[in-house]
Amino acid sequence: MTEDFERTYGYPPGSNLVRSADQDDRDAARALAHEVQAPDDLITFYGNVGEVMWSDVGNGYFLHSAGDTRQMLAAYGVIPIGNSPEPCGLVIGADGGGRSYITDHQGAVWRTRTATLDEPELDQVAHDLQHFLEQLKESLTRFIATGEPGRL
Repeated sequence: MTEDFERTYGYPPGSNLVRSADQDDRDAARALAHEVQAPDDLITFYGNVGEVMWSDVGNGYFLHSAGDTRQMLAAYGVIPIGNSPEPCGLVIGADGGGRSYITDHQGAVWRTRTATLDEPELDQVAHDLQHFLEQLKESLTRFIATGEPGRL
């Protein structure tokens, strides 16, 4: 993706990487699993992937590290989703345009409609983390082929 980026867009690429989890990431994933009801797939993901940063795909796609997700949990608490009687969402990433990605305790992934996490309006974008990651991959593939990032 970054090979012809500067020639195509007229400026050098930013940070675009998928970082493998290190021991701090794995420790943060285990701590997160004890702090809140998090989907097993998310904890497994955090045990293997430290973070995803694609700053040049559209507005950008960012999946937080387990440590960053814990910091978001400390700052915002668990996010209310839909008509659930109890808040059940964790902020796991952002789109670079101010919208956040949130996973519920069953693993579905939601996106905020605006930049606020106070009483957010949400749209479900994936029924589970694997589906969400597949959509991210499709967005990257489409961006490489056409310069358009897709719908996420």
